[in-house]
Parts: sequence; structure tokens; C-alpha cells
Amino acid sequence: MNICVFLSAADLDERYTVPAREFAELLGKGGHTLVWGGSDVGLMKVVADEVQEAGGRLVGVSVDFLATKARPGADEMVFAKDLAERKALMLAKSDAVVVMVGGTGTLDEATEILELKKHGKHTKPVVLLNAAGFYDGLKEQFRRMEAEGFLPLPLTDLVFFAEDGVSALAYLEESAGIR
Repeated sequence: MNICVFLSAADLDERYTVPAREFAELLGKGGHTLVWGGSDVGLMKVVADEVQEAGGRLVGVSVDFLATKARPGADEMVFAKDLAERKALMLAKSDAVVVMVGGTGTLDEATEILELKKHGKHTKPVVLLNAAGFYDGLKEQFRRMEAEGFLPLPLTDLVFFAEDGVSALAYLEESAGIR
């Protein structure tokens, strides 16, 4: 399975790197492919290192203005002209999506992927890896949106909140009929 992961390129502490490594190791050992932003820095590097070390493939989708940060040695590296094209390519190359911790770019990616799913533009499973409760506030906001009628489908059909890498990958594999 090709699993798109949206995540930070920042250097982060163990609260975030441990669950990311755990998920990445399981992804690689499971024979899956990581589709990610292609950067060889921060949490992106941590995840790519772990996937590659565990035997998984790496498909990077970078942007021209970040070419100097692209990971050498990826199995495949594509360069998009801008961030919008990058998101579209990452989604097109994947069977499922995981959103890890990140800043405004990651939040933008997550909301666009969820908006596309809400409108039926894709049916891929989407997981928010809620490491150290990072997405607790967003989870609460989504629950409010659902309760007040802002979501045209049940929240559980839109996104799965995973508290760790094991439950994240288990959900994706079950959704794909692998488990």
C-alpha cells in the first residue's frame, strides 16, 4: 500500500518522534511505500530514515523551491511546481493518508484532503496520528462541527484519530482489506 504522510520538516522532541518512528517502522516492515514531502530534514527525515531502514520504499514529492532539501537516495523523487500541485500528486500516488504533527503547511494539507473526501473526490482512509494529544483541539472542533450539522457525513467516515502508530497502521490495513 502507498501511504501518504503529511508532517513537519521541523526538528521535534521525543513526544512526536517516537510515535512517528513507530509508525514508520511498521510501514516499512509491512512492505508499504511512504509517499511524503521528500525533504531530508526534521521529522520528515526521521520518518523516511525509519521506513527505509525497515525495508519500505520512499516516494518523495517535493517542490522546486525546496529542491536543496530533497532526500538523496529516495526510490522515486518528483518535483512539483508549487504546493498545490504537490498535494495533488501526493494524493494521486497514495492509497491512504496519515497526518502527523506539523505546522500551518500540515494543517493546510490535512484540511484540503478532508475537504476533498467530504465532497467525494476520493475515498481513501485518512488518519490523524494524535501524538501526545497534538490534535485534541482539532478533534474537539470536528466533533462540534458534526454535532452542529457542518459535516455532511459522520466524522468517523471522514477521519480516524489514532493515538499511536500501531492503531494508525492497523486501521489503514483493515480499511484496505489487508487484515
